[in-house]
Amino acid sequence: MQSQRLSVVVTRRLPDRIETRLGELFNAELSADDQPMGRRALIRAGQQADVLVPTITDRIDAEILDEMGDRLKLIANYGAGVDHIDVQAARQRGIIVSNTPGVSAADTADMTMALILAVGRRIPEGMAMMQEGAWGGWSPSALLGARLSGKKLGILGLGRVGQEVARRAAAFGLEVHYHNRRRLRAETETELGATYWESLDQMVARMDVMSLHCPHTPSTFHLMNARRLKLMKKEAFIINTSRGEVIDENALTRMLRTGDLSGAGLDVYEQDNGVNPRLRALSNVVLLPHMASATREGRVEMGERVIINVKVFEDGHRPPDQVLPYDF
Repeated sequence: MQSQRLSVVVTRRLPDRIETRLGELFNAELSADDQPMGRRALIRAGQQADVLVPTITDRIDAEILDEMGDRLKLIANYGAGVDHIDVQAARQRGIIVSNTPGVSAADTADMTMALILAVGRRIPEGMAMMQEGAWGGWSPSALLGARLSGKKLGILGLGRVGQEVARRAAAFGLEVHYHNRRRLRAETETELGATYWESLDQMVARMDVMSLHCPHTPSTFHLMNARRLKLMKKEAFIINTSRGEVIDENALTRMLRTGDLSGAGLDVYEQDNGVNPRLRALSNVVLLPHMASATREGRVEMGERVIINVKVFEDGHRPPDQVLPYDF
């Protein structure tokens, strides 16, 4: 007799082909709309599922895990980042957590380069001028930006995304520098043309562009704090496509307002959906709605990785993308 299929609850709308495949393979309960689940709905979902498929908008802390009960055995996250899940608490309850690492690395790197160009060459200011009908014709002194070639790019976190950024940056003539908790192998540094800095402070003080690609953990919260931001050159700018909590957003806003930092390109923010209104008022900052990984191809690949993790788990094996508690 065929064993009963796993009960899988999905918290958000996923690509049609992924939802179809989930329905074919499992007893899948799909989201009827694309709105984030409230706390109570998320608890109910965990209570009735063998497998929960959440996204970054679902905050799964120790208290929620306790209320979900004992049925849930796998949290197959749709996305690479898992800072919205208390992985340690899940592990203590015997719940496996998996993610989709590397799928969106190239897409995020593309958007990082787009932000570097947008901030460095003042593209949004030019667009606004044209849309407002304020352009009076070419001028030799108008909207002067920064040439990228020959500038120093500091990458904080040279993992999958950071390495993709390094490859793209080299094509623009940027010098690639990086800081990691652990230095990469010499052959990887040679391949990427990347220079390692053991001291983050020393690297920050010498870079023309800083690009952040580290996860949000207790040790990376406000890693770019007020003191460290003040080390940056006034003509430098900062890009963040990782997690908003890595930057002290209030300190960054003050420096952008006073001209102590030339610009910023942000795709992520400290307060989830909330953007500091003082940031929105600045002309030297480019703000995006957390869209660095938003490609049709990437969203489908993420779903396919989720399905692989769930299917391997159903077959009695450890999911290939199991996440363990870590510190950066």
